[in-house]
Amino acid sequence: MLIRIHVKQLRLGMYVHELCSSWMDHPFWRGAFLLDKPHDLQTILSTGIQEIWIDDAKGLGVEGGKDEQAIAAEVETTLAQADTTGKMVLHIDIAQEAARAIKICAKSKQAVTSMFQEARMGKALSADDALPIVEEISASVMRNPSALIGLARLKDKDDYTYMHSVAVCALMVSLARQLGLDDEQVRQAGLAGLLHDVGKMMIPLSILNKPGKLTDAEFEAVKSHPAEGHKILLEGSGISDVALDVCLHHHEKMDGSGYPERLTDAQISLYAKMGAVCDVYDAITSNRPYKNGWEPAESLRKMAEWSKGHFDTTIFHAFVKSVGIYPIGSLVKLESGHLGVIMEQTVKSLLTPMVKVFFSIKSNSRIPPEILDLSKPACKDKIVSHEDPAKWGIRDIHELWSGMPAAPW
Repeated sequence: MLIRIHVKQLRLGMYVHELCSSWMDHPFWRGAFLLDKPHDLQTILSTGIQEIWIDDAKGLGVEGGKDEQAIAAEVETTLAQADTTGKMVLHIDIAQEAARAIKICAKSKQAVTSMFQEARMGKALSADDALPIVEEISASVMRNPSALIGLARLKDKDDYTYMHSVAVCALMVSLARQLGLDDEQVRQAGLAGLLHDVGKMMIPLSILNKPGKLTDAEFEAVKSHPAEGHKILLEGSGISDVALDVCLHHHEKMDGSGYPERLTDAQISLYAKMGAVCDVYDAITSNRPYKNGWEPAESLRKMAEWSKGHFDTTIFHAFVKSVGIYPIGSLVKLESGHLGVIMEQTVKSLLTPMVKVFFSIKSNSRIPPEILDLSKPACKDKIVSHEDPAKWGIRDIHELWSGMPAAPW
């Protein structure tokens, strides 16, 4: 039976049928799930959601005789125990993690470059060589997903393929965690992201780095990279079926218009659908030889327009939750007439991130930076639009959010 309860009555073991809020106002990609993780319980309690529908046929019901105070005490005990057992990951400040993430990106790019160049020369790939990179990236994403994902988006046109692999690995890890996959599934998703474009080693650099429009023959050559990569991975050691699948199918589309096999919705695996979203997002937000990348928020808007035929809607929504409607590093205009850069997401809503305000539109000049948490009741400001940094002549957007100079890839 469905029962509508106050959030203070919620406890582990209940089956959440529906959260009484817009999907944008809570960090869960699915509306119905068994509440069996202390972290999820803590997240719900911190969002500001007041009421929830539960299904007592699929989980615990409301216990008679227990008042809200007794349930609240039980919840606090549960969360305290989760803290002592180490099941809840400590969230690291963005600037602190950025310093570590920049080293991880540089190290990962060097390792991926070596692996891929060896693959070009015919040496078999080994999962044992790739998994330590995935573990480093995954650990950073757990500490603060915004830091490494934001840094990996900054790449030179000449080393795009290598840093794209690092970025897609990080995005796959973040998305897998958002989808509630277990640790081994997260690891395999990250490995698949790291290796998904290895087939580009078989495409001439003159085509990959061509600044102008590709000819039909050149485009056909580029479209061969999933099959070429699949061949390379088949010859490797310890490469999982997940990595093989994502490599071959990350360019398939829901409506069957993708390649190489023109698969449709039900024929495409969960991991390949995840790979498609992560691959496109990093591609369109990155500078390429033939065009500059779009701003992150603009990229998500474009992807939402394509999502019906291109992406799985549920997975795309989960992806938006993992990076935020206003991803880190996005420039936004606030109702107060200030410009700010997105620093971090908050658990309360996708629409109320933390913003570093640094520019007054009225005076057309910089102001002393101030960090606003838009999710706090005391904060009356709000985002009215995303902005293009070039329009305002802002060239240090990266340094503003990370506290560090441009990444030295």
